Amino acid sequence: MASSPAPFSDIGKRARDILYKDYNFDQKFTLQIPSSTGLGLVATGLKKDQIFVGDINTLYKSGNTTVDVKVDTYSNVSTKVTVNDIFHSTKAALSFNIPDHKSGKLDVQYVHPHAAIDSSIGLNPSPQLQLSAAIGSKDVSLGAEVGFNTASASFTKYNAGIAFNKPDFSAALLLADRGEALKVSYIHYVDRPDGFTVAAEITHRFSSFDNRFTIGSSNSIDPHTVLKTRFSDDGKAAFQVQRVWRPNSLITLSGEYDSTKIFTSSTKLGLSLALKP
Repeated sequence: MASSPAPFSDIGKRARDILYKDYNFDQKFTLQIPSSTGLGLVATGLKKDQIFVGDINTLYKSGNTTVDVKVDTYSNVSTKVTVNDIFHSTKAALSFNIPDHKSGKLDVQYVHPHAAIDSSIGLNPSPQLQLSAAIGSKDVSLGAEVGFNTASASFTKYNAGIAFNKPDFSAALLLADRGEALKVSYIHYVDRPDGFTVAAEITHRFSSFDNRFTIGSSNSIDPHTVLKTRFSDDGKAAFQVQRVWRPNSLITLSGEYDSTKIFTSSTKLGLSLALKP
């Protein structure tokens, strides 16, 4: 629903996307092959240091049902079956891994004009329970999430946040890490032809009185190329250049410099290629 609030997990997401999304300091290749019959194939390979891992993902869509099966380098099989509108404004997803017989999980999402609710339960004798909810509208929303381990009868997480979204800015306040950290994020869309955007995130930890901040920007160099930059208080500076070199295909170059590393390599570079014929 267009006026409904975003899920709790999306609080602060706009700033996180500018600061962290698609930054990759390894070598990654993705090939996506769509099909008019509803069956799609995605192959992914990642080279990290001297280790190469990959997976093949098969996606089948029929009506309101989507079946997603992924097989990785170590012969692990992950399956997810999603049914949209199983009830009015309700989506359900069943996921499990093979050979892990305790990995089954059921996720249910419900969207109301003034609320978004997500729940998850593990399908095993001692399940993990998770529940998150956001109320409000697309402009202002307030939410919280909680996780509970039935085996130990203890809470694994409890977080809360509030978000303000306007056409030219977005701000979020998040109480995270079971109340141990306070995160504030802000993103501002500057009215310029190149779509210049600035974002910042500040984190304060109550137990250690530690403060961290990260700032970044994004702007278009030309109609097909986007440049992103990022700077953080730990002495790291990063950039990302992403270019659409053919329809639905991206090439992304990322780099990071760590000023605190004097006697070891202080520079990391990564290349990502995503093809969709």
